[in-house]
Amino acid sequence: MTKIPPIEQFWKQKNFTPTKKQEEAILHVDGPLFLTAGPGSGKTRVLLWRTLNLIVYNNILPEEIFLSTFTEKAALQLVEGLRSLLALVSDSTKKHYDTSKMSIGTVHSICQKIVQDRRFSENLERRKSQSLLDGLGQYFFLYNSKNWQELTTVLGKAELEPAQRQINNYFGHDSGSKHNAVQHCITLFNRFSEESIDPSRIRIKDPNQKVLLELYQKYLDLLAREENPTVDFSLMQKSAIAAISNCSNSSKVFKHVIIDEYQDTNAIQEKIFFALSNGHKNICVVGDDDQSLYRFRGATVENLVKFEERCKNHLGINPHTIDLNTNFRSRAKIVDFYKQFIETEDWSYGKGKKDFYRVTGKNIKPYSTDTKPSVVVSEHAKAEEVYDEIAKFVKRLKENDKIDNYNQVAVLFPSMKGWDGPSTRVAGFIKAFNENDIPFYAPRGGRFLEVQESVDVFGLLMAIFGKPSFSHQSKGLQNYCQWMDRCETRADELMEQDEYLKIYVANRKQELDIILKDYEILLQVTNKKRWDLPNEFIEEMIRPLASAAGLSTKAIKALTNSYFINSIKVRREHKRPFTLGNVINRATSVDWTVLDLFYQLNGFKHFRKMYDLAQSGQDEGPICNLGLITQYLDRFMDQSSPILTASFVKDGKFTRVFFGSFNYALFRLSESEYEDAQDPFPKGRVPFLTIHQAKGLEFPVVVMGSVYKEERQDHFIEETIRSFIDKKGEPLDKISRFDVMRMFYVALSRPQNLLVLPDYTHGKAKHEAFKTVMDAVKLPKIAEFDINTLPKAKQKDEDLGSTYSYTGDFLEYQKCPRSYMVFRKYGFAPSRSQTMFFGSLVHTTIEDLHYFLINERKKNG
Repeated sequence: MTKIPPIEQFWKQKNFTPTKKQEEAILHVDGPLFLTAGPGSGKTRVLLWRTLNLIVYNNILPEEIFLSTFTEKAALQLVEGLRSLLALVSDSTKKHYDTSKMSIGTVHSICQKIVQDRRFSENLERRKSQSLLDGLGQYFFLYNSKNWQELTTVLGKAELEPAQRQINNYFGHDSGSKHNAVQHCITLFNRFSEESIDPSRIRIKDPNQKVLLELYQKYLDLLAREENPTVDFSLMQKSAIAAISNCSNSSKVFKHVIIDEYQDTNAIQEKIFFALSNGHKNICVVGDDDQSLYRFRGATVENLVKFEERCKNHLGINPHTIDLNTNFRSRAKIVDFYKQFIETEDWSYGKGKKDFYRVTGKNIKPYSTDTKPSVVVSEHAKAEEVYDEIAKFVKRLKENDKIDNYNQVAVLFPSMKGWDGPSTRVAGFIKAFNENDIPFYAPRGGRFLEVQESVDVFGLLMAIFGKPSFSHQSKGLQNYCQWMDRCETRADELMEQDEYLKIYVANRKQELDIILKDYEILLQVTNKKRWDLPNEFIEEMIRPLASAAGLSTKAIKALTNSYFINSIKVRREHKRPFTLGNVINRATSVDWTVLDLFYQLNGFKHFRKMYDLAQSGQDEGPICNLGLITQYLDRFMDQSSPILTASFVKDGKFTRVFFGSFNYALFRLSESEYEDAQDPFPKGRVPFLTIHQAKGLEFPVVVMGSVYKEERQDHFIEETIRSFIDKKGEPLDKISRFDVMRMFYVALSRPQNLLVLPDYTHGKAKHEAFKTVMDAVKLPKIAEFDINTLPKAKQKDEDLGSTYSYTGDFLEYQKCPRSYMVFRKYGFAPSRSQTMFFGSLVHTTIEDLHYFLINERKKNG
């Protein structure tokens, strides 16, 4: 085997010249390490090279490293980046590194692995897997009528509406909305789980707080009753800490624990990290408290700010601290501006006190020596004039080749939602961009179901299945019904434009009519014979059913098929016989799913154009939306049933479940935006993003759509939790202000070349901190800005690299480039993909047998 060259050689191959601080962080091996990392400081690159150093030069096995981050997007970057760097070493040394068993990904995904990891089991046994509810699944679980009815019995109300109003009132909302009450419960329950609150151990006198604990306990009971152990994301972490606590060897499993975005971690995650690192004392945390955005998800910024103190308390040793304070992303004036902005706030504990609610001693420096203007401001004018001026400026950037593609400009907003549709600022920019013929992508500017591609697809599905009717219509339901009407009208337009599409829809409707007719005929037979549907099906039933007058050829074949008849005997031998109801459903089902329908519809010319636009690189917006639609259809099939039987379609049941429940919930939740982990903004369009969406991203040009956000003093959950447990934190009266400052700091640190600020004269024009900085710094106006001083935007090179497999990528691409584009690049959910799980099932079974034999040998040894 070839001798391993020094790490500097690989740095040179990747055109990476680390600063002294970066090099120090990469080469640090033993003991706790605290990296404070400002915006654009190259922290991901440092983490990856540090992990490579541990594996290649210090003989740490990949499975002995815990490497986590906050989002799926960042996790993918870590996975792909590490594989790419290790492949670089392998090319030189011919030694290969297997990262398949490495604990790398989001904290939630690694916690899920820990729960099943034999290393956290005293007997090396695999625990029973848990069903995991993601955010949407958690909503549907609670929204389920049966579960919700049982949960609200805690409140002692005879009717649901008063119970829902009581829940909403706790959160300061006088509303009887079930949707709002469910969302409030989810927020509350997740925080309780993240703070490791055990409702059975808390004694409280306040009747309202007692009810909240009882609601939480009932929720836990409902999850425990599921057929498989079921948890949500927050409870998954509780399961992980339980597994760690119950295993004597858990603190020695990982020799190195590395956590990115540490400012976004919560209380239970901090417990997990210190418990895992207690054996070897090698914990490395990286983060920037000024970029802490996720308090509403339970993030505790104090985990980072107080890390040195807590590390000493938990591990008995002070961490080595390194400040990664060079910004490689932004031009100098941009760095100066966001530094001045964040420093307008008083972060101290109080006058004369030495402690701060912020990591002190920061001195972020730009790597760029370009001190020409890079922050510009609009005219001080009415909103409509500002929107138009900025839109024209964006167009001028493209016409003057300062950007190659419109997706190199991003417009950022604190929020994109108003009471019903886009916020005023978003709506204003949408109008201005439309009037100036600038393509944009703003799915969060409204509901995802309201984007054109959703209206097209769901309209055609409505043309096939019909739409539900509602007796009582609230305002939200009225809006949804208007959306359905729009879908219906659009479907008629599309069918008028394409005669073949019209024929296709008519044929699918005819198939549904046939299975419904067959179902009625077969039910008449069962009634006449006095057969009950739950009873076991026997061969003697085939003849009377198959010979029923008027039955379709398809149903007759389904009942008399030799394979089916043989399967009856096999099922009986295995004591899992078919019921009569099973058989009738089988005979009266169509051979396509909702997802199959989607792909068949996409074969017609209206949709084919969207694929052509994406393949040519002109416009990826429509296909991104289509990809997200497939994910929702796939979710629906998992939640209900993939098979469309007559009993499911009969009397509008499918229509009520799909359009009246599932889709209506998506509509109320405003789900969601397309997000590709590798390329989160479609080519050809200016992305309109929330600041939360933009975190971790960078753009050549950033436009601030709004420089104001209201500071809301709504701390009900935080006050409740602090009354339950001895928890300290930032002062309640400062929380909102701190959060707003950090949010805008994230936005201001996204641009590489240019930051564009609006200057509105009316309405909620500027946050106080913006007034302070913009009054202190004379910023050039857009009209007077010399565009020639602006560097040309560069296409971003993927310096960390991506890895591809021969079978999964190259051969798949050779077989069909368009299929590869759809499924690999844009995340389309494949139809009828159940067989894909077979390979992983076999692998898991073999591994289980292997560990079983090892354990038996230990017992008998």
